[in-house]
Amino acid sequence: MSLTTLDRDDPITTLPPPDMVKAAKAGESTYGQILKSSALVGGSSILNIAIGILRTKVMAILLGPAGFGLLSIYGSIVILTQTLAGMGINSSGVRQIAEATGSDERTHIALTTIVLRRTSMVSGLLGALLLILFSRQVSLVTFGNLQHATAISVLSVAVCFGLISAGQGALIQGMRRIADLAKMSVFGAFLGTLSSIPLVYFFRDRGIVPSLIAAAVMTSLVSWWYSSRIRIQVPSITNGMMMLEAGALLKLGFAFMSSGLMTMGVAYAIRITVLRKVGLEATGLYQSAWTLGGLYVGFILQAMGADFYPRLTAHAKDNVTCNRLVNEQAHVGLLLAGPGVIATLTFAPLVIALFYSVKFQVAVGVLRWICLGTIIQVVTWPMGFIIIAKARQILFFACELAWTVVSLALAWVCASRFGLNGVGMAFFGSYVFHGFLIYAVVHRVSGFRWSVDNRRNGFIFLFAITLTFCGFYVLPFFAAELLGCLAIVGISIFSARTMINLVTLDQIPFRLRRLLARCGMVPTESAL
Repeated sequence: MSLTTLDRDDPITTLPPPDMVKAAKAGESTYGQILKSSALVGGSSILNIAIGILRTKVMAILLGPAGFGLLSIYGSIVILTQTLAGMGINSSGVRQIAEATGSDERTHIALTTIVLRRTSMVSGLLGALLLILFSRQVSLVTFGNLQHATAISVLSVAVCFGLISAGQGALIQGMRRIADLAKMSVFGAFLGTLSSIPLVYFFRDRGIVPSLIAAAVMTSLVSWWYSSRIRIQVPSITNGMMMLEAGALLKLGFAFMSSGLMTMGVAYAIRITVLRKVGLEATGLYQSAWTLGGLYVGFILQAMGADFYPRLTAHAKDNVTCNRLVNEQAHVGLLLAGPGVIATLTFAPLVIALFYSVKFQVAVGVLRWICLGTIIQVVTWPMGFIIIAKARQILFFACELAWTVVSLALAWVCASRFGLNGVGMAFFGSYVFHGFLIYAVVHRVSGFRWSVDNRRNGFIFLFAITLTFCGFYVLPFFAAELLGCLAIVGISIFSARTMINLVTLDQIPFRLRRLLARCGMVPTESAL
């Protein structure tokens, strides 16, 4: 099933590949599609990870734990403001465009595209204005003083460009131009890093705000370049049609905004909790663990959002197909994420030293707890997309609200009792709650059940991850490391063999097929 971008001169014919649609309707496996999209988006994410390693390492060395903590708090303020001002239009735009594209409604695609672009501009300006107006209040709530009010108001520039960039990315994602989305991600990260590091190098803490602005501007320019290649054949559109489409985007967007606001609000509140209860340096340590914990898993979740969400939306009314697609996505996600999570658990001290410096070694414990939470994220996220694809806004909002309350309560209690490690425990506990909640909800909405393969693999990975994690608390360090290494090798072989059996050999890229042949996992003749 092809992932190649269709003719760029025909911007409105970016339809799902016919063989993918037929396969979904006929009940055939879409594992090949999932693996190809994961490889494409994951490949770009690997480059992003390499860029992120460089950026994070340099920032950590130049700023130290306290400065890195300040960077994370400023970043949270920007993201929280973008979530509030964006009103969820970018996420709802992805769904609307994907739904219209799946039914070949050209006028609807054009209309949604125009509205999405205009509202992104308006929301960007609105977000910048909001942050300027309330900069003193934000500084007081966050730091307990007004010393950061000026810096926070200047961050309004990053908010504006970030929202404009998000709107352009939503258009590309909704049309399933996965190759463009991957390139946009890599070039945006590269240019953002290239522009932000010198500012911190020369100005240290005073360069934090300019570096965030520079990264946002570069990302916006790259996204503008790729979105401008989508030429829209503008039909005759009345003001009434524009208002109707904007209303549809806002109605669905409110649920996305509420969810995003709660998610970002939790992240912001947790950082404030750590800042107030443990200190600014601990905030930097938590941010370092948070970044590393989601680094490997991030490309899997990004692949879900980039390709899986639009694909699922096209079949949202068919519960049988919808449930099968979710099971298949979760199956592949677990196989891809498992080895990386176990490796992070095992080599956490080395990973911390590699990405940051020896000053950040205290973050090893919280990193391991965060890893436990991220593996649960991988298997619960596909289930959550069922609610989104079916546009059940109220139900979606209720689930996110429940998770927010539990997450904040756990963070407050665990941070008070266990310090920095307690924040990681709270993250893990919140996603255990989220997993049970989402499963119960989607079972009621679409009759979803885990497949036999997912239940079996889930038990295997649960056993391996639990054994590795507990080993560092009950065994000598070197014995625990040895146990972790054995678990990495065993789970990696199991995952590779399972994924090979999910697809035909011709669906595996030639270079990867040749590597697998050398390892004895596929017949040698398949690599010729």
